[in-house]
Amino acid sequence: MGVIESGAPECLIVTGMPAAGKSTVTRLVARRLARSARIDGDDLNEMILSGRVWALGEPADEAARQVELCNRNLCTLANNFADAGFTPVIDCVIPTREQLDFFLTLLAPRPVLFVVLAPGSEVCRYRNTIRDPEQRFDFDGYEALDAGMRHEFGHVGWWFDTSALSPEQTAEQIVREARHRALVK
Repeated sequence: MGVIESGAPECLIVTGMPAAGKSTVTRLVARRLARSARIDGDDLNEMILSGRVWALGEPADEAARQVELCNRNLCTLANNFADAGFTPVIDCVIPTREQLDFFLTLLAPRPVLFVVLAPGSEVCRYRNTIRDPEQRFDFDGYEALDAGMRHEFGHVGWWFDTSALSPEQTAEQIVREARHRALVK
């Protein structure tokens, strides 16, 4: 069958570059599942109202500490939802194999489906320009991030080229095919 949710809930991680479509697609995927919870890394980061440091900000050691805190919180929430019978749909940027392994360790022994939305740098740049101005993200490291992610874990999970698909088509395909294409072993 291949549809997410036909057994015990998997943890679905959707990652990709800024403006790849993670937020829109994870909302659509979560709504298509009978029991799910969408967990957004950006939302968790915004819970820090004083002293927040952006992932690439300064001081670097504090930025790294807050990235780890966010990732730990994402996994804790995902585990709680999965244990309660909900499929956690995690939306976050995972730039390195080390961070992916951190997620896999904290989510174990639950099965993890890992989807990288990969529409390409130019598509991400364009999508960012058509966002609501309050949601735009000033980022000029698309090529470096894409190359780094491909080098670090380009053989892991499902690298899904969504450049020619609508968010709805992307979500439908993830729900139908992720169990067979995105399982991390």
